[in-house]
Amino acid sequence: METILTLTYIAFCIAIFKIFRIPLNKWTVPTAVLGGVVLLGTIFLSMNYLHPFTQLGGQIYSTTPMVSNVRARVVSVDIEPNQLVKQGDALVHLDDTPFKAIVVQKQAALAAAKQNVLVLEAAYKQAAAVTAQSVAERDRTQREAARYQKGYKRGAFTLQQVDDTRQAAKGAEAAYQAAMASENAAKAAFESQIDGVNTSVAEAQAALDQAQFNLDQTVIRAPTDGYVSQLALKPGVMAVPLPLKPILTFISTQDHYFVGAFRQNSALSIKVGEEADVIFRALPGKSFKAEVTQIIPAIAESQIQAGGALLGTNALQTQGRIMVKFKLHDDISQYNLPMGTNVEIAVYSERLEEIAIIRKILIRMKSWQNYIYFDH
Repeated sequence: METILTLTYIAFCIAIFKIFRIPLNKWTVPTAVLGGVVLLGTIFLSMNYLHPFTQLGGQIYSTTPMVSNVRARVVSVDIEPNQLVKQGDALVHLDDTPFKAIVVQKQAALAAAKQNVLVLEAAYKQAAAVTAQSVAERDRTQREAARYQKGYKRGAFTLQQVDDTRQAAKGAEAAYQAAMASENAAKAAFESQIDGVNTSVAEAQAALDQAQFNLDQTVIRAPTDGYVSQLALKPGVMAVPLPLKPILTFISTQDHYFVGAFRQNSALSIKVGEEADVIFRALPGKSFKAEVTQIIPAIAESQIQAGGALLGTNALQTQGRIMVKFKLHDDISQYNLPMGTNVEIAVYSERLEEIAIIRKILIRMKSWQNYIYFDH
């Protein structure tokens, strides 16, 4: 851009000297040169600080490594490379035979657990009936022992008979205690619950849910709207649940934005909401309106992580740039640009808007320069 302004000024000076026939002498030439230095220097410094520009920009998009949650062999790949799919669409089918068998096994275990609950209920009711019967027997023997004790005082019964009825009452009391213990155990087994569900049934249901989850994982689905590029997966490949072994990479079309890397000198001149122009090297002669949406509050350079290495001088000898996010206002869908396209960005502050006009002209001139390139 500096070259364009300098050449424009030189052309302007030549035209002035030719049109007005100004003589070339020791006064006119130095005046034109010094005037150009002062004028262009002021414009350059003011424009670079108040209306910064960067050639380091591009579209950022997210990718998702698709890792299988189960170990199984690929039986079919249901998509084509670079074909747009919706969230939830099937991408890959894995062999589900062993997982179906496990689901059936867990379904049978759940049915058996539910049937066992009925058995526990019947056992509890039976134990309760035995307890009720033992209560009646205990009360009867206690009354009989009391009656024999009174009759003994009157001489109606012998001491042996009184002792027999007392021992019978103690035996009935022991039988009642045993029946009550059996009832409590049966009740605890029957009423042992988690969130209102018998524990054995809940355990069997959890095992079935896990088996069903593993079965569902044999169909790998799209996490968002997007597509798969550079698809190399074929049937017969073994998919394993290892983080470092994804079977394909899914590209999302929902989470993408434009980022420009500006010099740190421009940090105070860039504000959220300011207007910007974006040009694409892939679209010569065109510029697009944009807006600053966020100034990313961290620079990747000089970052430190927990580990055995200490922070050294080399980590500080960096020239990191501030990262700024932009939102594009103009629609570029008609151009079918690949995601990750490079851009150049100019930001316009509210100060010295007259110089911003020069920046706008220069960035459009730079866009036209993209028509010229050489591949050797």
